[in-house]
Amino acid sequence: MKRLGLILAVMLTAMLTYPALAQDSAGSQAETATQPDRSATGGAPTLEDILARQRGEQVDFSYRAQGNDGDGAAAMANQLGTLGGASDSEVYRALRYGTADVRVSNNGPASAVLIQDRGMWWLEFRQGPLSTYGAWLLGGTLVALALFYLIRGKIRIDGPKTGRKILRFNSFERFGHWLFAGSFLILGLTGLISLFGRTVLIPLFGHEAFSLLAIGSKWVHNNIAWAFMLGLLIIILNWTIHNIPNRHDLKWLAVAGGLFSKGVHPPAKKFNAGQKMIFWGCVVLGLSISVSGLSLLFPFELPMFAKTFAILNQTGLPEMLGFGILPEQMAPHEEMQYAQLWHAIIAFVFMAMIFAHIYLGSVGMEGAFDAMGSGEVEEQWAKEHHGLWVEEVKAKEAAQANATPAE
Repeated sequence: MKRLGLILAVMLTAMLTYPALAQDSAGSQAETATQPDRSATGGAPTLEDILARQRGEQVDFSYRAQGNDGDGAAAMANQLGTLGGASDSEVYRALRYGTADVRVSNNGPASAVLIQDRGMWWLEFRQGPLSTYGAWLLGGTLVALALFYLIRGKIRIDGPKTGRKILRFNSFERFGHWLFAGSFLILGLTGLISLFGRTVLIPLFGHEAFSLLAIGSKWVHNNIAWAFMLGLLIIILNWTIHNIPNRHDLKWLAVAGGLFSKGVHPPAKKFNAGQKMIFWGCVVLGLSISVSGLSLLFPFELPMFAKTFAILNQTGLPEMLGFGILPEQMAPHEEMQYAQLWHAIIAFVFMAMIFAHIYLGSVGMEGAFDAMGSGEVEEQWAKEHHGLWVEEVKAKEAAQANATPAE
């Protein structure tokens, strides 16, 4: 019987390929015929149960939710009194599996949840793959940009400079950009402090110093988030019309915008194909990170993953990708755990993309920073990187000059 239980545990472990997507079905799917023999322990967990948990295997604890049918600790109630084995274990079991009659002063969705034992997969993923792969992504991006700079060097203006300036972005456009960009950088820094504080900062500065830093970072993060969302709204209103794809983008992509070749300047309007990808990346990732951020700012009030998983299950995509059927019923705490992980994953991808954008807008390309600095760029730079846009500006200026009567 023990061997059969071990085989079933191995099969169950193989089916659940990802802990975060496994649904805790203890108490509802187990059959008494497959239960290990626990008569020697009076119904308590066996040594094999404990070793399996330490190995990270899935263990069926449904018997703990169903009681012991008068055996073991439950049968000792008369000997041990009201605080004996049956009393304490039954109270704990009811609290753990959500069947206890818990009364609380506040009626929030998670107020009556006193024991939430589905958080270990979240903690392990947060401290393991999330931190590890996130750090590799950011570090790898910085290394790649450094190598690109060493090989390609700064992208210079090829033609002779004219000394004439052309207005690229007005003050409101620059305000929206810097509000969005500045708040994002602060949010990224404070988010990294929160994620890596325990493993990196506490060994360096100690618990007390990190405590002050963590409290301040959390306050800044929560409040700067509103500036980020406002900046996102402004750039969407300002630039969506200019970032609609057109046929010229294909020509730009065919030569990679001349980033790898000197003297190559494909035609482009106000935004080229590369900038359009950055824009739409900011919009999609910005909206996603804002929604998950709102869920975290207002705990338990904006659950979104159970409904999202239900929609995905209807499409069949999770099963096609090998994740099985995603959980459609979650405890309030699980919703928050998924929101935090999604928020952090999107943030890592977002930061890697913005690193590339910052590089090209500063040290990577001559004259690029002026566009968001003073708002005016060298006319020759504009002709080389946004030739079609310069033609539109010149045509508009000529039309306005012709429409103005001569004095």
